[in-house]
Amino acid sequence: MKNIFIIFLSGLISFSSFAQKVKTDLLISDVTIIDIKTGKLIPHQFISVEKDVITGIYNKRKAANIEAKTSISGKGKFAIPGLWDMHMHFGGGEGLIQENKNLLPLFLAHGITTVRDASADISNSVLQWREEINAGKLSGPTIFTLGPKLEGYKSVWLGDIEISKAGEIPKALDSLDGLKVDFVKITDNTMKPELFLEAVRQARKRGYKVSGHIPSSLTMQDVMAAGLSSIEHMSYVLRAGTKNEKEIAELSASGKLKGRELNNRILADFDERTAMKVYGDMAKHDMYLTPTLSLPHLLAHLDEDNHQNDAYLQYIGKGLQKTYQMRIDRTSKDDKEAIAFRKLMIEKSESLLPLLQKEGVKIMAGTDAGYLNSFTYSGIGLHKELELMVAAGLSPLQALQASIINPALFLNKKEYGSLAKGKKADILLLDENPLLNISSTQKIYIVVSKGQPMTQSDIKKALDDIKTKMASGL
Repeated sequence: MKNIFIIFLSGLISFSSFAQKVKTDLLISDVTIIDIKTGKLIPHQFISVEKDVITGIYNKRKAANIEAKTSISGKGKFAIPGLWDMHMHFGGGEGLIQENKNLLPLFLAHGITTVRDASADISNSVLQWREEINAGKLSGPTIFTLGPKLEGYKSVWLGDIEISKAGEIPKALDSLDGLKVDFVKITDNTMKPELFLEAVRQARKRGYKVSGHIPSSLTMQDVMAAGLSSIEHMSYVLRAGTKNEKEIAELSASGKLKGRELNNRILADFDERTAMKVYGDMAKHDMYLTPTLSLPHLLAHLDEDNHQNDAYLQYIGKGLQKTYQMRIDRTSKDDKEAIAFRKLMIEKSESLLPLLQKEGVKIMAGTDAGYLNSFTYSGIGLHKELELMVAAGLSPLQALQASIINPALFLNKKEYGSLAKGKKADILLLDENPLLNISSTQKIYIVVSKGQPMTQSDIKKALDDIKTKMASGL
């Protein structure tokens, strides 16, 4: 009788376990997860997703108790978090709002599940898209945006908040508070140096991260002391590595050094020991860098490839393409000597990436893609940026960290940056291991954005839809 009772009890437990299947929305099975922090490969993993959150990472035995509405086989595939483009621009005026909106599927189709909008002149539309995407009413990457950036009076840039005196800074920041922006950006076209530093200080007091360009009369030490959170573009860190940065800054601000003469002086005065000291100080101040290698690299080599026949242009609206012309015209005026010099400058700038990485500066991958910036394309451009980073001397793992871990750290978004329970379900499944070849980030099998999978057929349809819209002028 006792044995019969034990058998009955065992059966009851088995039946109970079977009856209590764990239900979930999505299960990715038997995939190799890449730990982007360490580079470790973790094979035969099962990822469960409920709505837009990863609810668990399991081995095969534990995953047997999961019942999913949608199942995806990840056998032979590699899983990483979705990529981020940390510097792009929506812009071009009211007439190009729809063309900008058409860029959103391009990001998702190429595995970019999050973007940081670095501002232009259609901030209200971008802020609306941010909210609609967050609410699930619009398909697109998660958008973090600064709204309008802060500038000086009569700036060349459209859509800025212009400041001419210190008393205007609180009002400007109040307006950004009202827009619930994700960070603040300050640029240097007409912004007075003392106003720039004060704006940085006041924005930081309100809890914002502040990115920017450095006014010509200020040094890296000046902006570090004020609390600037991130530098956009490599030219500033190149100048910061000179033996006489303060003198160069003063001569540049006075107009005594400009153009080729200024750049020659920067190259001549660059000193690696000085640079390493400054870059170490940047790391101590927790200052990030978005190199945006793509645009200057492309423009430096425009004599070799004018990009007029790029197949990707079929996805870019004619209005946005017209905004490319200013940089094309300016670059086309260069003679052979100027072309050779701009290539020299770019090569020197790119060579600094390993030094910055070695000193602990957190690097973020951003393309400068979108409005105005010629042939740096939304979507595919991020993959090209990663390739340039690796060509400059970063490892594939470091390049991936620049597009996955560091962006989340910069914006204090702890729900991103890895594949783990409780993290956002932005997942990229790849056919090949990108740690062996960074170009493998382009070998996309499936994109999961906010828990919603895009298969290869979904991706093709999204791209075909954009192509049709562009052909019809929509």
